[in-house]
Amino acid sequence: MDWFQVIFLSILQGITEFLPISSSAHLILPSLLLGWEDQGLVFDVAVHFGTLLAVVLYFKDKLLSMTQGMLRQADGKGVNEDATLAWQIVLATIPAVIAGFIVNLYFEESLRQLWVIATTTLVFGMVLWVADRRCPSSTALTYKLALIIGLSQCLALIPGVSRSGITMTAALFLGLSREGSAEFSFLLSIPLIIAATVLKSVDLIALPGSIDWPVLLTAVAISGVSAYLCIRYFLAFIQKIGFGPFVLYRLVLGGGLMVALML
Repeated sequence: MDWFQVIFLSILQGITEFLPISSSAHLILPSLLLGWEDQGLVFDVAVHFGTLLAVVLYFKDKLLSMTQGMLRQADGKGVNEDATLAWQIVLATIPAVIAGFIVNLYFEESLRQLWVIATTTLVFGMVLWVADRRCPSSTALTYKLALIIGLSQCLALIPGVSRSGITMTAALFLGLSREGSAEFSFLLSIPLIIAATVLKSVDLIALPGSIDWPVLLTAVAISGVSAYLCIRYFLAFIQKIGFGPFVLYRLVLGGGLMVALML
């Protein structure tokens, strides 16, 4: 990749990882539409690590509280809210880990198709609109709801669905607030990004050749900064305006891809 591609794709990954518009689809589209070569495993590891640093840094206080809560619970000091949230995240992560392993082995390449991305972008954009407009927002998160959100996350293995988008959509349908849906989705991303980064790093060790460290570090830095800013402003944005602009973007993008398929 040249430096323009490195910078562009790093920003793209950082922003789309946490917006309800599908980062996997946006990283696939340049190769499908512009003829760019696949960015490769090293780059994937770098940008995922950058987004991981961003979400951990943004929620560092919450993560510290959750860790302390689990330690207090393990010390026999009873159930507490922070420990409960931590266990809910663990529970919600399990279905996606299992499904991700299966898809990675048998179906990953067959899903990286333009018609798949176009269809899922349109369909799940409309589903998000319904959830945002018609569902109440007064429900507290429970283990049952966390598991349902975790099961919905399995759909995000299909490019174009969006991991953040489907988890926020499910949370909204279940009655969580916009802010609550987004925060749980962001926290839920941490174990999955860690798992994906570790899995790809293991594959990376087996690859021959040297690593281009300037490109790697640049990708980590740019994706991390853009992801952090995305999280910060997205939470304030949806509180005031909702998910409407993201739904509109998905409809325009999906419609444009459908037109491209017919040409």
